Amino acid sequence: MLKILIPTLMLVPTAWLAPAKWLWPTTLTHSMLIALISLSWLKHSMETGWSALNPFMATDPLSTPLLVLTCWLLPLMILASQNHTATEPINRQRMYITLLTSLQIFLILAFGATELIMFYVMFESTLIPTLILITRWGNQTERLNAGVYFLFYTLAGSLPLLVALLLLQNYTGTLSLLTLPFSHPLHLSSNADKLWWAGCLLAFLVKMPLYGVHLWLPKAHVEAPVAGSMVLAAVLLKLGGYGMMRMIVMLDPLTKELSYPFLIFALWGIIMTSSICLRQTDLKSLIAYSSVSHMGLVVGGILIQTPWGFTGALILMIAHGLTSSALFCLANTNYERTHSRTMLLARGLQIILPLMTAWWFIASLANLALPPLPNLMGELMIITSLFNWSWWTIILTGGGTLITASYSLYMFLMTQRGPLPSHIIGLDPSHSREHLLMALHLLPLLLLILKPELIWGWAN
Repeated sequence: MLKILIPTLMLVPTAWLAPAKWLWPTTLTHSMLIALISLSWLKHSMETGWSALNPFMATDPLSTPLLVLTCWLLPLMILASQNHTATEPINRQRMYITLLTSLQIFLILAFGATELIMFYVMFESTLIPTLILITRWGNQTERLNAGVYFLFYTLAGSLPLLVALLLLQNYTGTLSLLTLPFSHPLHLSSNADKLWWAGCLLAFLVKMPLYGVHLWLPKAHVEAPVAGSMVLAAVLLKLGGYGMMRMIVMLDPLTKELSYPFLIFALWGIIMTSSICLRQTDLKSLIAYSSVSHMGLVVGGILIQTPWGFTGALILMIAHGLTSSALFCLANTNYERTHSRTMLLARGLQIILPLMTAWWFIASLANLALPPLPNLMGELMIITSLFNWSWWTIILTGGGTLITASYSLYMFLMTQRGPLPSHIIGLDPSHSREHLLMALHLLPLLLLILKPELIWGWAN
């Protein structure tokens, strides 16, 4: 655990002490090395499922894929931000890299924590760097508003969780994830227990976000700089799913009845947010709403608590992390050239940037879940397990997949095909930095087709 955490901590002095002209290459190389070393976590040796154990942190098949995704994302964020921070003073660039690094530190501590209170503290700590990223480096004046939404939704959702965890500590005497699944089963029956149950899951449902408490997400995405959008879509939403999977194992007798309204919200949200995507004019907003609809499927998969549902949810979280991050990078490359996120103003880009169109094509197909990709594996497993639970769900999930396919194709055709408007003839060519960035997003996705058991989680 420490062989990754300590180099990540040392990235902060590196960012402040590196000479100005070497700042970006140094931090990129350093973070890329950390990402490559983190792949060693994927090799499981312990029969208990827990490995890399130390007194406070450990990895198991559920947290490992998310930890590796976190480490993989930092070099990509550094690559993506290089251009749009180039005009800023050098100290601000150093601060920017420091914030991204601190996010990775908090996320490693959150996903690796074996104590629920430590997980809670780190879950909350990720708010601070993200908030600074959105409110300081966002593009529009709306960014302060978006930051307030982001902060208060998450805080209001997660305060009940703290109370719920303290009550659990009083009842079982431990909050260690290693021993909690084996402690005495909780006899949950009273109304107070129902409130406790809701408190345990509310924070994660807001973070996911569940349809109905999702209003902070599109705002935050649209206002955030590219690195903020990437880390939000790829890792911060996954904190919600991870926390739910950890907590729901202990909430057993009540979840069967109490989860119905949340399941209905999640499945209805798939249809609603996908339909919203069909009418979006703003590119980043479209990708943000598509995240809400994919996370609706993940919530459904987790709340029915079958091995297939859990596995499908984890696979979809990883696949969606890589795909939506790639889409935000592509949207950003468009934005850096045309200085507009409106899809109507930047059409027909295939004519001038044909290689970028290839990346757009792969990312759009991944977003609509093309057969061999992990996105489809995850969606199919969740849809199958939901269908097994109640066959009515196929109407909502099937409708959701159809609309997802249509808005993904709409996004691709809108940005890439058609006649080139006369006002965007003189665009910069695409740089090798951007092609490397896209390759590092989409290659892991394609390689996971060959070895999907790395991200199966507990079912492995």
